Amino acid sequence: MQTPTPGLPAFDYTRPASLSEASQLLAEQAGEARPFMGGTDIFVQMRDGVVRSRTLVDVKHLPGMRDILYDEGMGLTVGAAATMNDAARHPDVQTRYPLLAEAAHSVASYQVRNRATIGGNLCNASPCADASLATLVLEGRVIVYGPGGEREMAVGEFFVGPGETSLQAGEFMTAIRYPVPPVGAAGRYLKLGRSKAGDLAIVSVAVLGFPDEGVPSGYRFRIGLGSVAPTVVRAPQAEAVLMENPPGEETFALAAERAMEAAAPIDDVRASAAYRRAMVRNLALRGLRQVGERIG
Repeated sequence: MQTPTPGLPAFDYTRPASLSEASQLLAEQAGEARPFMGGTDIFVQMRDGVVRSRTLVDVKHLPGMRDILYDEGMGLTVGAAATMNDAARHPDVQTRYPLLAEAAHSVASYQVRNRATIGGNLCNASPCADASLATLVLEGRVIVYGPGGEREMAVGEFFVGPGETSLQAGEFMTAIRYPVPPVGAAGRYLKLGRSKAGDLAIVSVAVLGFPDEGVPSGYRFRIGLGSVAPTVVRAPQAEAVLMENPPGEETFALAAERAMEAAAPIDDVRASAAYRRAMVRNLALRGLRQVGERIG
């Protein structure tokens, strides 16, 4: 007989009136209090006993936390509590950052995307997180607020390991900033799950390409890999192949091989390491072909 899943443990809920009050609450109860935005991850983790939090500090209503703003000079700023559907449907994201819109739209179901937040996806620090991989390839920067005020870091510095970030006691994410995309850029987000919709990624690949007359091939590409390392990662050797050699099937195939070599997956209940490596190559090749067609 199957053991029933336990319910949520008892916890306190608080709704601070300011960023500083939220930070103070998190600092005073370090290790026992957690920021609360969408709840799609934290409630499951609390139910399953993975996380034990005595207090949830609701920060989603604080100023700027749900804003999505684009500036021609600064780029895109996405509040950490903006939902996946907010991002996927926003006109500026769809027009200027379609890679981010595609990644956000790939998350779970429509109903979950109405609650799940961009910031929560990053703060969960899962190597299969869709928004994390898109943010890495778009070279986004994370804004956090804490006892020392606001600080900013590259998203690659934010991820420390599976489920681990560089957030310090009393800090929480407030926004993600995405620079203005290179002129002529095109991207694809490709995700392989056990089902066509609503599943975590067994493997995910993000590709961004754009013209650059300063490199031998005339083009630069960024390739990101998910679910194949302790964190989302770039594939620099694959990117170097694309920078040095003219775009085309032979170059794309070699770059896909280099992307596969950059992967360091594990065997788990969802897929073997060997299968994941092979799928990195296949998805990278597909993404490079599609992006290559779009950029010319």
